[in-house]
Amino acid sequence: MQFKQTLVRLTLILFPAACFSQTTYLSKDDKAYILLERLEIKAQSDSVLNFSKTKPFSRKTDIPVLEKYFTAGQLVHSAGEIPVTADERTRMIDEVGASLSKVDLYNAQQVLMGNAEWTGLRFSSKKPIAKRFYTSPANLYEVHVKDFDLIINPLIRFSVSKERNNDQRLFLNSRGLYVRGKIANKIGFYATVSDNQERDPLYVQQWINKWKAVPGEGFYKTFKAAGGVDYFDAQGYFTFNVAKYINVQFGYDRNFIGNGYRSLFLSDYGSPYLFLKLNTRIWKINYQNLFMELAASDTVIGDHVGIKKYAAMHHLDVDVTKWLNIGLFEGITFGRKGHFDFGYLNPIIFYRAAEQQNGSYDKSHAGLDIKANVAKRFQFYGQFFLDEFVLKEIKANRGFWANKWGIQMGAKYIDAFNIKNLDLQVEANRVRPFTYSHGDSIGDYSHYNQPLAHPLGANFKEFIGIARYQPAPKWLVEAKLIHYIQGRDSSSESYGSNIFLPYRPPYRTEDYGFFIGSGWKTDVTYASLLVSYELKENLFLEITGIIRKQETKTPPITSANTSIVSFGVRWNMQRREFAF
Repeated sequence: MQFKQTLVRLTLILFPAACFSQTTYLSKDDKAYILLERLEIKAQSDSVLNFSKTKPFSRKTDIPVLEKYFTAGQLVHSAGEIPVTADERTRMIDEVGASLSKVDLYNAQQVLMGNAEWTGLRFSSKKPIAKRFYTSPANLYEVHVKDFDLIINPLIRFSVSKERNNDQRLFLNSRGLYVRGKIANKIGFYATVSDNQERDPLYVQQWINKWKAVPGEGFYKTFKAAGGVDYFDAQGYFTFNVAKYINVQFGYDRNFIGNGYRSLFLSDYGSPYLFLKLNTRIWKINYQNLFMELAASDTVIGDHVGIKKYAAMHHLDVDVTKWLNIGLFEGITFGRKGHFDFGYLNPIIFYRAAEQQNGSYDKSHAGLDIKANVAKRFQFYGQFFLDEFVLKEIKANRGFWANKWGIQMGAKYIDAFNIKNLDLQVEANRVRPFTYSHGDSIGDYSHYNQPLAHPLGANFKEFIGIARYQPAPKWLVEAKLIHYIQGRDSSSESYGSNIFLPYRPPYRTEDYGFFIGSGWKTDVTYASLLVSYELKENLFLEITGIIRKQETKTPPITSANTSIVSFGVRWNMQRREFAF
């Protein structure tokens, strides 16, 4: 409670200075992300799109850039229909990096259609409903008048699944409402809430039973027969600017840091949380401060107040060249009985120094990331997460338990092999045992029984391959292949995969011999194929096939193989996946 009061007071202190336009942010898994990612690589040196590590993306900064490229693409494809000089046409092509395909132009138009408050373009429906609803094809209800913009949309998601060797009826049923807008071009607001019931495949049910959490969600209840869960999913925030270059966001949502499919710093895979975010974008720098209230791991599920803990994170992103971007990350997770440690509110101090000054037992961590856009076709990226280490033990290579770090390397290839809108991505992640864990449940890198970073926790090596192809404007085909090896904990000792267990004895009886895969060596292969068709704006019909194989290679040797076929409909909602 005191943390909430602190953040509210801080935002009220900053609020009087809000005299510049604000922003709202693209929703998680918005279809705009695919297009913006492609545009960034095509342009290679765009000063706005190159700051793509911190998500969600800002509508205020990204939608006008998208509009510029959309206009350029229209000129390029006009074949003389739009009068423009040869030099102008050449400049337009150079700006985009390569001529946008007709599919890209379609996608851009659809995104702009849904973000009317941030673009000068207007898209009107031919036949609005009752003259008030669907005045544009993208939104149920819109208001755009002086000093006020409002957009309201329904949220619907329904799917049914059949799993091999499982007689249960698998399903997902979601209904909700989405609202966003801005006031006087100074205050932005966003809220979404949905009611959800689902029964997931057996490997997900086992995950829920083991960790006492639903992937990506918070509090839940059991629903009807065995395996079913019922939960609300709600997020909301408001934003304003305290200066021309500093945006403040206060609310309850998720955040993501990185360019990969996974993140070793901060992922949006887990449950939402209360946070205050300051984002400063000026010159060649993007600097983000994030202060969070989290829930410590808890095996009790019910109507009770769990133990609160807190986190503070900084991420500095610098354009070293027009195509090369380097970032620095640091963070700390900690707990104070009934209050936030005000020393960590300092937006520029090194947290390790503050921790040592306090004489505290808090959990500090740091990281380095890099991203390079090359040849207007490729993006190379990586992260290095450092928890703690002993240099002489790294040199000795004896598997010392306290050498805790993770590394990510990845690459993206757009319009692969000169096939338009065929995009490929490969990624490798390695995280040593005991990374993200701490001496207690307060300091570990988790929230609501789920990791804040990689969903596998620690002690694993993972390979990911993704192929995404859009052969026509309304169609999307996406294939994923994920393979990982993880050393799971035995019944008597922790081998560092479970980040919720303290790394102290008796959970760990030895100090050496901990390498990636140590423990119960488990080999998992996950493959999926998605075919999606956009029937109407943001209304998708989808069919998905999944094959998952799991084998424990060391005694006790076990295996669990399954295949799942799903058919779903979703309207203004993100896809729900369990890719682990």
